[in-house]
Amino acid sequence: MVTVLGFVTIGLILTLLLTRRVSAVVALAGVPVVTALIGGFGPADIGSFVSDGLSGVVGVTTMFVFAIVFFGVMRDAGLFDPVVRRLVALAGNAPTTVCLATTALAMAAHLDGAGATTFLITIPAMLPLFDRLGMSRVTLTVCVGMGAGVMNLLPWGGPTARAATTAGVDANALWVPLIPAQLAGMVAALLIAWFLGRREGRREPVREAVGAAVVAERVPAATAIGPEAGPGG
Repeated sequence: MVTVLGFVTIGLILTLLLTRRVSAVVALAGVPVVTALIGGFGPADIGSFVSDGLSGVVGVTTMFVFAIVFFGVMRDAGLFDPVVRRLVALAGNAPTTVCLATTALAMAAHLDGAGATTFLITIPAMLPLFDRLGMSRVTLTVCVGMGAGVMNLLPWGGPTARAATTAGVDANALWVPLIPAQLAGMVAALLIAWFLGRREGRREPVREAVGAAVVAERVPAATAIGPEAGPGG
């Protein structure tokens, strides 16, 4: 019975959030209370559930909030600006180095564990370069997502924090054995970025050929109109 109520609670919360019938706070706080009352639990039982739940996540939540505030202050102070300028300068005009720089910048920006910070730093810095070189914006999104995803294994990242809370262990104790896997993931992300850059480089001659064909179509038309318009004028 409790398991069924749990699934029903999750389904109702998702439905209310996706349909935007109520605010997120009402859905996340109100629906569990209502389903608990339907399940026969009293106010004292619900209070104990809330207390147990908060005591299990308060440590991880505190670390996560501190990481966001700490890296937010450093970002506002301009700590990431030299890193961004350096990586953009190293990217140059080669699609391969642009993709590698984008992935590396996403990794550096995701040190605070917040995806919003990563996209707000990486996308504005690299999007003009992608557009100027005619590279796909999907490739930009993939590179940023890979960099952010592999850095999400940090102790204050969302997946590690939730796994540590569920397993009832310290986030650092869970993360330390994962360091080799995270390093391997960083190398794999850079290799995939290199491959995507090579693919974008192979698309460049096609773009140049299409542009040349468009110019070739327009030039004869212009020259044909010129002589005819002369006598008539």
